[in-house]
Amino acid sequence: MAETPLAEQVALVTGASHGIGEAIARRLAQLGAEVVLAARSRERLEEVARGLNGRGRIHCLDLRQPQAVAEMVHAAARPHGRLDILVNNAGVGAFGLPLHETPPETWDAVMETNLRAIYLAVRAAAPYMIQRQTGHIVNISSLAAHNPVPGGAAYAASKWALNGLSYSIAEELRGYGIRVSVICPGSVDTDLVPERGKDRRKMLQPDDVAHVVAMLVTQAPQSFASEVLIRPTRKP
Repeated sequence: MAETPLAEQVALVTGASHGIGEAIARRLAQLGAEVVLAARSRERLEEVARGLNGRGRIHCLDLRQPQAVAEMVHAAARPHGRLDILVNNAGVGAFGLPLHETPPETWDAVMETNLRAIYLAVRAAAPYMIQRQTGHIVNISSLAAHNPVPGGAAYAASKWALNGLSYSIAEELRGYGIRVSVICPGSVDTDLVPERGKDRRKMLQPDDVAHVVAMLVTQAPQSFASEVLIRPTRKP
């Protein structure tokens, strides 16, 4: 019989159409949660939802649109009047150019998706969690939030900022029983970052990140991990 510590809970996962987000959604559904899958591609979301044994709902949107983000959160919470878990996973990369050659529209696209969208989602989701005096917010960052990334300064800046945002809202919300965590994976075998010259077989897998999310949201209530760094056992 499947373990269901998240039975009756509602989880919202952004960027759930592939990679890390898909793996997180699958793991939360296995733990018994009803999972709302959010991304742009309806076709891919429907494909992922079919693999969740009836525990998946989908919501298509552009996370750069404030009204769309608010509607996503409200749609996730509406059927049961609750939202227990928010995983802000969606992100974009911008690599290959030094900052002084990076176009403003590239900078804006990275910041809008990797940082502003998280602010918008937390702003919409927190009232539901405050009302119930419980909840989990998990933000997927990167080891780029701790290391210099030549040719990826905009991406690194967005993740450094996301970490600061996460620590700050953790302090704002912990008094309501809401736990905020940030996960910083190293090289993950996805399409987000072009890891030229690296052995993809040695990289982290999306399921490695999903495993950590599962640990965070099933942790005993008297504590929480504010940040988790994940590295591959062998350097790619």
